[in-house]
Amino acid sequence: MRVYVPLTLPGLAEAYKTGELGSGPTTAYAVTPALREWYLSDDIEELEYAALNRAALASLRLVALDPGAARRRVVVAVDVPDGTATADPDRALDSAALGEVRIAGAVPLGKAAAVHVDADDAEADVTAAAEALGAADSGDDDAQFVVDGAEDHELLWFATQEIPNLVGLGD
Repeated sequence: MRVYVPLTLPGLAEAYKTGELGSGPTTAYAVTPALREWYLSDDIEELEYAALNRAALASLRLVALDPGAARRRVVVAVDVPDGTATADPDRALDSAALGEVRIAGAVPLGKAAAVHVDADDAEADVTAAAEALGAADSGDDDAQFVVDGAEDHELLWFATQEIPNLVGLGD
């Protein structure tokens, strides 16, 4: 099963150092029944893209909580055994939790398939979106428009071998 783990660049650096994305429980996003119902598609690529975008929003929330983090969203795509990631049935109807899953055990970085990161030119919009999250969550339509502006930037795809360069440890 493919899951998408939201991080920040410092979180990715820590994962690179420790060899794992989290010791558990780890929050990730995946194609869940609730996400399928919400997205109304049977195309697995579209559904996985929707899960990736949900993880990107979660990454934005992590960026907003860490004033020292670069203003770039980070999502790691990881393949985990079926049944490892479980959705909370009590949150199935919560729109904020669409696609959200929990992984109880450690998530080895070695199982990562790819890393998705904002380009440098997204930083201004991601910064503004991170600052507007609180107001958007309170129902401010203008703030929600600013948050949605971060989604105008497609996350770039990187091979896992490129992680050292992404976190500033490359040659």
